[in-house]
Amino acid sequence: MAKKKENPADMSVESKLKTLFQLQTLLTEIDDIKTLRGELPLEVQDLEDEIEGLRTRIEKATADANGIRREINGFRNTYEIDKSKVENYKKQLETVRSNRDYDVLNREIEYVESDMELCNKRIKEYQELLSEKEKAIEQNQKNMEERSKDLDIKKNELDDIIAETKADEEKLREKAKDLELNIDERLLSSFKRIRKNTHNGLGIVYVHRDSCCGCFAKIPPQRQLDVRMRKKIIVCEYCGRILIDPELAGVKPNAPTEEKKTTKRRRTSTRKAAEPKTTAEAKTEEAPKEEE
Repeated sequence: MAKKKENPADMSVESKLKTLFQLQTLLTEIDDIKTLRGELPLEVQDLEDEIEGLRTRIEKATADANGIRREINGFRNTYEIDKSKVENYKKQLETVRSNRDYDVLNREIEYVESDMELCNKRIKEYQELLSEKEKAIEQNQKNMEERSKDLDIKKNELDDIIAETKADEEKLREKAKDLELNIDERLLSSFKRIRKNTHNGLGIVYVHRDSCCGCFAKIPPQRQLDVRMRKKIIVCEYCGRILIDPELAGVKPNAPTEEKKTTKRRRTSTRKAAEPKTTAEAKTEEAPKEEE
């Protein structure tokens, strides 16, 4: 008969903490794999954003340049129309019979010629503006080509690193998912929230040398006792990380403290032996020599 799976909420605190620390170990290994990629994902994202920005600038500048060309063509058409008007007015001057008509035609010619000058002026201004837009488009296209080459290089580097670590990362993620099924939902959500708010991704840490291994703050003795008792979930008062007993976490504490104490004692004994004798002791030792 198959064994019934235990409900994560009914598990003991000790089992919850042990499973949670195993999950933290797997997630830390996944984070280490991500750090191997370094800043490449961010660099790729930045280059993609920059290329998209350059593309948008080119599209906008191209649209502006097309609008300027339409304006120039409009002024040129107006100039040609005005030119034909002037020619017609000049022909009419040859056939006028009164001074009044002659003056009216001259005024019309002057008005149309001033409009032609204005058209020429606007055409020159818009041509200069068009030249600037075309230069900006050319420069942006050149920059986009350079950024595209850099992006291809960065993407190839990132793809190579991902290909090397993809299999290991997938295995670790599968193990992490299996462990998450054995953890109480509320505890798991709290753990993920703590991990998200920490810079090193540690949501559960053990106590080492009376300090939290997450923020290195001193843990009060009573709180350390509660952690060792494994009867309830204890969090650090300073950083909010979940605390676990090192023994339960499978961490062997370093024990060089006794050796250090012995070496200190030996040093103090040698120091005492090397200390100079006082004047009273020296006199007592020299006294028999004088009597002789």
